[in-house]
Amino acid sequence: MNTNVKQDGPANGKPAKALVGALKQNEQIKDLVEEVAEELATVNEVLTEELSGADTPPVVQDAIEKSVGAEIKVQEATEQLAVVNEALVDEVKARHVLEFQYAAATEQKDAARHESLHDPLTGLPNRALFNDRLEQGLVLAERHAWNLAVMFLELHGFKEINVKYGHDVGDKVLQTIAARLLENSRSDDTASRHSGDEFLYLVMESGSAQQVKLIVEKLIRVIEATCEISVGDRTVSLEIRVSIGIAMFPDHGAVADNLINAAGKAMYRARKDNTGYSFAD
Repeated sequence: MNTNVKQDGPANGKPAKALVGALKQNEQIKDLVEEVAEELATVNEVLTEELSGADTPPVVQDAIEKSVGAEIKVQEATEQLAVVNEALVDEVKARHVLEFQYAAATEQKDAARHESLHDPLTGLPNRALFNDRLEQGLVLAERHAWNLAVMFLELHGFKEINVKYGHDVGDKVLQTIAARLLENSRSDDTASRHSGDEFLYLVMESGSAQQVKLIVEKLIRVIEATCEISVGDRTVSLEIRVSIGIAMFPDHGAVADNLINAAGKAMYRARKDNTGYSFAD
């Protein structure tokens, strides 16, 4: 079951965006204050020149002195805003670095988790992820009175392919079969590489044995279609055969290991009898 937790951390960029907004506002205020300081300086200069040498009334002289004082304070405020803005610029840069580091760490964590739960060659879920989905599927099947099917698939002659054509061709075969399984899987079903040339396939809400039989027959047709494998400058046309064993919940088991083992035994019987597929006893 997937959960989607919204993270309120560096990765969502909110702190840095807020700082950038504050920095823009401060820059606008700084520009406004500088403009006021320039206007005050101009007014004070004009007044001083106009009244120089004249008998300036004390009230006017006092007003000029206050205006000059205000000009000085405004200039000081401008300088202080410049210092604050410089600090904000440094903080924004630091936050961007943190966000990048956080995003990189999150990406590495997600990649590591994906690698730990997927087969590196085919990209299919590995046994650990398959077991997890099967366990969840059993809980849902029991709760809703569903049927559920576990299939054990084994390719025929895969070792001979490796010996005759090389492991590069063998790897391409496995990747081709994996892609076919994925393309023909429903969204709730899971195809997994078990080991070597063996695959597991989980069918959720599988329905009756007759419905499962139709799914198995389709999978066999898909898997056994001719494989055109190209490696380097050569192309090999291969006919792949498969045997499939099927175990159904609740008829053939109620726990994951029992169902997988029952499907495995059914697969060996299908292979021995050359029937393509077989249901568990």
